[in-house]
Amino acid sequence: MTTLYDFSMPLPDGSSMALSTLQGQVVLLVNTASECGYTRQYAGLQELHDSLSGQGLRVLAFPCNQFGGQEPGTDAQIASFCASRFQLTLPLSAKVEVNGPQAHPLWRWLTQADSAHPHPVKWNFTKFLLDGKGRVVKRFEPAVAPHELLPDIEVLLGRRAAAD
Repeated sequence: MTTLYDFSMPLPDGSSMALSTLQGQVVLLVNTASECGYTRQYAGLQELHDSLSGQGLRVLAFPCNQFGGQEPGTDAQIASFCASRFQLTLPLSAKVEVNGPQAHPLWRWLTQADSAHPHPVKWNFTKFLLDGKGRVVKRFEPAVAPHELLPDIEVLLGRRAAAD
């Protein structure tokens, strides 16, 4: 069975991060764009990262220019924009494609994870929530704000059961 741990994340410096290093962590993967109406969600993603990374959440952003050409910059320009505008410290990948024949293998897997209803990413800031075993648990469309993911994240972190 394929899981998140079978893939790597391309980094802006040309290296890559083995996603197997995230075993046991709850992971939120998001395709992002700097010139999108949803770009302000970077702030909420960073807030999730800041407040829950110590409890086992990892948020990973994957810039993509496939939707309306809203991520036209270079990897360095994207990283600079995210750092200066949103004080982003969560991991940011090199720019990738998430749909089509040139889609990064991770994103091909994500969009096929629900084999009963596979479908491509529709727009920037589509989010995939994965459990501590590297399996896709839920997909969220772009209009869902990061703070709205908190109940689902807390369940996976085991916080919701403890709080109830």
